[in-house]
Amino acid sequence: MIKVTKLNGNELVVNADLIEFIESTPDTLISLTTGRKIMVLEDLDDVIRLAVGYRTKARIHPVPTGGTGSVFEG
Repeated sequence: MIKVTKLNGNELVVNADLIEFIESTPDTLISLTTGRKIMVLEDLDDVIRLAVGYRTKARIHPVPTGGTGSVFEG
């Protein structure tokens, strides 16, 4: 999740995994895979940095898979 600022000044948290592409039109427009578009105050490079930073952190803490135990066991 990344925090961005809408044009009206309100902060919004966006699921970075849903970002399809980002445009500078000249305002920054984030297009999501859901079809939703969000205009934000951050410039294109800042949104890219936020999204890459999010993905980097997500890789540092991977969700464990496999093994013999269960996440439901005490």
